[in-house]
Amino acid sequence: RTSQQREEFVGLFSGLLERSYFSKIENYAGERFVYNGETVEGEFATVRSKIIGGRKAEIPVDYRLHLVGSRWAVHDVLIDGISIVSNYRAQFNQIIQTSSYDNLTQKMRLKELETARGQGSRHRLEP
Repeated sequence: RTSQQREEFVGLFSGLLERSYFSKIENYAGERFVYNGETVEGEFATVRSKIIGGRKAEIPVDYRLHLVGSRWAVHDVLIDGISIVSNYRAQFNQIIQTSSYDNLTQKMRLKELETARGQGSRHRLEP
């Protein structure tokens, strides 16, 4: 892809991840977040936590980070062992294989507009 296409994709995907993550966290309003520790291996780290809800339910939430310059940046979140990035990667691959990269970015732009208008209730991009 051209540098302009890569830049657009990163912006669209970053926004999609943020919206997805925040909406998932909103589902856990009122529960406690508990820090369980971290591991650091060079420029990569994992911060382990869990959400403790009613009826003593515990949902693990792991943050995968990458050291960029002097700051740690989250590059994936695993909720109950499921990677948000891997889920989107699978959806993106399916859309590209069944149609095109241009169709994928068009769907991502549309999702961004729907969310901006308050209409985005689903997080899956339909192929």
